[in-house]
Amino acid sequence: MRTHVILPEDLVKAVDKEAGKGKRSQFIEEAVKEKLRKDALISALRRTAGALSAEDHPEWDTPEHVAAWVRNLRKQGDQDFEERQRG
Repeated sequence: MRTHVILPEDLVKAVDKEAGKGKRSQFIEEAVKEKLRKDALISALRRTAGALSAEDHPEWDTPEHVAAWVRNLRKQGDQDFEERQRG
């Protein structure tokens, strides 16, 4: 679909310099997709902020507990992998 967008001249020049000759539309398309992806992620983070409470997850209450929790997850993952390899 074709569309008409008004941009400052210096921005268009910067896009053309970065994107290369004849690649302006592709560059702008990728930039818009990335912005939409980031906005969707931020929106999801805002909607779900606070969904997990510290009371429900005491293993996350201090940095030391988080580190221990991660180590245990990794250890369990390694053990699961080894068991799958043995058949």
